[in-house]
Amino acid sequence: MKEKINKFLNNGVNRGLSWTTIASEKLLLALIGISTCVASAKYLYEMFVAQRIELADLFMLFIYAEILAMVGAFYSTNRIPVTLPIIVAITALCRLIIMQSKEMDGMMVMWESVAILILAGAAYLMSMKDKMSLEKLKENSATD
Repeated sequence: MKEKINKFLNNGVNRGLSWTTIASEKLLLALIGISTCVASAKYLYEMFVAQRIELADLFMLFIYAEILAMVGAFYSTNRIPVTLPIIVAITALCRLIIMQSKEMDGMMVMWESVAILILAGAAYLMSMKDKMSLEKLKENSATD
């Protein structure tokens, strides 16, 4: 009896939950993509009204572009590469340093720079991991 219940839960319930999870994930990512487009359009409008473009503004637009790239990557591959959010975090920290470096304590700028260095190292390691995984996959398919 217990085996039948486990089999039912593993087959029927999990399939139903899997479908709802996938649908919810796609819906939320679509909302993120739409919201990002709206936010970037609003940001561009504010830049146009101010008639001024600063480096921090370009970093912000780059962050919007990277978020859209993450959404696009998910829809094309059904997975989000880990390096993209790391790049967004690096860009956000760079923007923060540029916007506030005049008012910030020197040690705080140094710590944020260290955080960028750590994130850059993590992005490099993750890209190397992906590269090694692809090489192993090619080796395995060549031997089969």
